Amino acid sequence: MSKGEKKKKKFKFFNIFIFLIVILGGFYLIYFGINKGVKVSNKVKTYYLSSNIKTVNVYDENFNIVDSLTRGEKVELNDSEEIKDTNGNIYKKIKYNDKVYIVSKDSLKESNKNIASEEKIYVRTSTSIYSDNTSGKIIGLAKKGDELEVLGYNKIENGIVDSYKIKIDDITGYVYGKYMVFDKDSALAYYESEKYHDLHSTRGDSLGAGNAGNLDYYPVEKPIFENNKMPDVVYSLYLNGGKDVISKVDEYIEFAKTTNINAFVVDIKDNEAPAYDSEVMREYSPTNFAKASNSMENYKVAIQKIKDAGFYVIGRITVFKDKYYATDHPESAIMDTRTGGPYLHSNTYWPSPFKRDVWMFNVELAKEAVKEMGFNEIQFDYVRFPDRVLEYERQGLMDFRNDYEEEKAQAIQRFLMYACDELHKLNVYVSADVFGESAHKYVTAYGQYWSAITNVVDVISAMPYPDHFSKYEYGFKEVVWTKPYELLTFWSNTYVVPRQSEAPTPAIVRTWIQTYDVRKSPSVVYGAEMVDAQIRALFDTGLTGGYMTWNSSSNLEKYKSQITTYQKEYK
Repeated sequence: MSKGEKKKKKFKFFNIFIFLIVILGGFYLIYFGINKGVKVSNKVKTYYLSSNIKTVNVYDENFNIVDSLTRGEKVELNDSEEIKDTNGNIYKKIKYNDKVYIVSKDSLKESNKNIASEEKIYVRTSTSIYSDNTSGKIIGLAKKGDELEVLGYNKIENGIVDSYKIKIDDITGYVYGKYMVFDKDSALAYYESEKYHDLHSTRGDSLGAGNAGNLDYYPVEKPIFENNKMPDVVYSLYLNGGKDVISKVDEYIEFAKTTNINAFVVDIKDNEAPAYDSEVMREYSPTNFAKASNSMENYKVAIQKIKDAGFYVIGRITVFKDKYYATDHPESAIMDTRTGGPYLHSNTYWPSPFKRDVWMFNVELAKEAVKEMGFNEIQFDYVRFPDRVLEYERQGLMDFRNDYEEEKAQAIQRFLMYACDELHKLNVYVSADVFGESAHKYVTAYGQYWSAITNVVDVISAMPYPDHFSKYEYGFKEVVWTKPYELLTFWSNTYVVPRQSEAPTPAIVRTWIQTYDVRKSPSVVYGAEMVDAQIRALFDTGLTGGYMTWNSSSNLEKYKSQITTYQKEYK
């Protein structure tokens, strides 16, 4: 045999030897993997806690409840051990945060996709029913105490389902889990009833807009967005959406830089004054689109300039006073029963706050503004029914198109809850403008009630303009608009501060101040001193969220005449 042949033979045997080693090794791994390895790994296996409520009870070895863990939590499971109680129920040992517990076998799931097992839920806080999880399209109303059949859900955070797919009567849709509970009694209960519900209920329904006790006072989480910081105190100038103002935004910015002003309120839509040709307007309200003062491009440039200069930017939208939307959708306008057409009040038409298409239009407009312009906050004005119409209502001259048989104050609070739910997803704050009267101890005829509104929005902005009060309001012996400090001090201490304490989660109070002159008798020029008096009254009484300057024309020269006030630091 030649040397070459010997080498070949040797190499062949070496290959066979290696092959046998590999085969034997494989058999060894398979054998011990099946008979030992998997058995060992089974001793520590991840499962998820499951329940038909938010939490899962866990026990000690004597079946005493020792804790409640949030469903959805990951736990380590010992598969080889099953424990039965005297009734034959099966339990498993789990390990959670280095502690060993016993838990019902039925409370453990291999997947986190099916950890919510409730088949029925109950409405704790009346809320919209949506067509899907993303669009914000409303298809119904789930009222307090309603029983809903659960068809599915999307996700769970901290044991709470984000949104359920539900069925009630002939409606199939989605509701937010945060407004649901798991039994009828809890659904019908009120949050800290003696402190909130019972107190508000005593105030009755003197003006036909609803009983304050029928509003919701459950705590609402007020967000703080890390990528959208609201100034601790907002000092803001108001800019209307007119072309003359938007085209001169640089001048307002330069003026603001010489002061303590740190924010701007800029109109997105005012009644008969849409600021830009929004695509949402094109879809929902062609008349608003056609009447826009600016192109979207020019408006967007102006807002970007404000943002680039470092100012916090608030977009203002008038909601339920909108002649153009009512013209486009007379079926959603408050109706004059004598004519069958929209009811004309204060020379304009009013979309009904009961109509959900009106809600969706304004919130979709807000969403677009946030996405396109980058607003930090959306402010809703005219979140109310028309005022001074009580006699017309009593005569049956107005049809509010109340689809869900709601009280006025309920519709206003529920709209703001809907707006917050939709806009908070975009990391933007929500504020609401209210009349100063809304802080009184009754539900106003137009549906505003301070404690119910402050409880749900991030910022509440009253409009206690001195010249809007009666001459001798609150028993003043001198004309109130000549005494702005005394007037706002009384208003704040007597009404606002108490109303704030009557809500579990009150909003920041940031107030509109009068910066225009009083034209009625006696006329008064509102210069720096009169503006300063209003602001000092607010801060001296604890309303320290800031101020916004109301001057409908946004007159820059007027602002300049008051510059010494805007240069002050009040907090």
